Order: sequence, then structure tokens, then C-alpha cells
Amino acid sequence: MARKSSTAERRHRWIALSAALALWGALVGGVVAYRMLDGGPTERTVTMDEASRLALARLNLYQAAPVAVTLTADEGGGVVLKVSGVVDYRTHRAVGSYGSAGSAAGTPLDHGLIVWDADGLGLAPALDSSPAWQQAEHLPRSGWSPRAYTSDPLDSGLQLLIGLGADRPDNPLLLAQSGARWLGRERIDGQDCDRIAGPRAQGATPAPGNGDSPLTYWVDGNGDLRRVTMRLPGLGTPTTLEFGGHDATAKLPDAPWAT
Repeated sequence: MARKSSTAERRHRWIALSAALALWGALVGGVVAYRMLDGGPTERTVTMDEASRLALARLNLYQAAPVAVTLTADEGGGVVLKVSGVVDYRTHRAVGSYGSAGSAAGTPLDHGLIVWDADGLGLAPALDSSPAWQQAEHLPRSGWSPRAYTSDPLDSGLQLLIGLGADRPDNPLLLAQSGARWLGRERIDGQDCDRIAGPRAQGATPAPGNGDSPLTYWVDGNGDLRRVTMRLPGLGTPTTLEFGGHDATAKLPDAPWAT
């Protein structure tokens, strides 16, 4: 879980991610299996119905909190990191377990607990096989190793994930006018979803193979987010966020955020 990035690279990546997410807000178990509903590459401007459902997505996440999430990030060198947990969008706190797969010379593969909020994250060894939020209840603040965010794929994904929920809907007209594009339809866990490239800040670099935006959203017929991918220059494989809906059993503990 060590992080190595040059200052210039960190700044470039984080500016691009912040611009994409801030524009949307200002304007307005495993990776889920899916299949394509249409094989064509055609893309177009979103309709008002599609923009309206995208505009509801952040509010729906907020209202569904705590939400089960899975994040998968390619760290390079054959190492893939995966975080499974829950996010409370009302308090902007999250807890989960992380693990790595693959191999890379000189890079030990590890696993453990992770907590994060808008300011940074903390890591701790796993205690047992119980849900991460239950384990976190038994760990004092001194049991966590905190650190600030970097712009590595995992950290960028965690920052994006914690900031997605909002307590009000976005403006669908402004979303449609600001470059949101319909890319196709897919089925995720039996639900038909529109795949939509989000609005892009003026002057931002288009993402390769992903329309004009570095962020792509999979939104179902109810306006619920099912998946988000983040593709930034130099990252190659996109970081993927999967949303499993409301987790009625999860209770995020006060620690390690308690003062």
C-alpha cells in the first residue's frame, strides 16, 4: 500500500479528476457481471430523460446510505487492489477491507482494513473474517495508520467514491448542455443501464476511448448509480466503482473518526 508518485504527476491527475467531479456537482463481494445490450459504437447527446436520471444519481446515493461499494484499481506492474466496504454519504465516512492480487517485483501483496473520508485514509491489520465495520468498532485510533491522499489509482478512486453523494439533485438541463453524452446500454445484475459520459470542464483533456469525460456513469431506470469508471491520462486500465445499494446491516462506528 506504499505510494510513489512525482509531484507533477500527482498534481496533473488530481486536477483532472477534481475538475470532472466538481463540474458535475456544481452544475447540477466481486465485480458485477454485465453484458452489452447494443453492440454499436454510436454515441450522442443525452436526452432530457437520461439527463434527469443522471441528475438524481447523487441524491439517490445520499438517501440510500450506507451504501455497499466495491472499488477495483490497477496499480500497475500486475498488481490489482480491491476495496469492499460501505460508504455513509450523510457523514462522508467509509470503512472496508482491502486486498491485492497479482504480482510485482519488490511489491508485497497484502490485505487489511481501510477507513477513509474527505481528508485522507487509515489502514489497519484485519482482526478476523467478520465485516470490516464490525472489526473497526474494536480498533482504537492508535490501531490505525493514517496518511494523506496521493493521486495513485486507489487513492483517486477513494476520493471520487466519498464525494459522489449529494443531498440534492443536480440540474438536468445544465448536465445536458455541458457535454454529458449517452454511450450505450448495458445490463448490470439484471438491470438495464444507460452508460453516460459525464460533463467535461472546459479545456480538460478528453479521456482515451471514453468520450470526452474521464468519468463514465452507469445509471439504471430509477436514477440509481450502478457503476462509475475513472480513466485519466497515464493510468491505462480505469478504476472501477461498483454500487450494491443500501446495506441495512452496516453501522459505521464512531472510531476512528471520534475526536
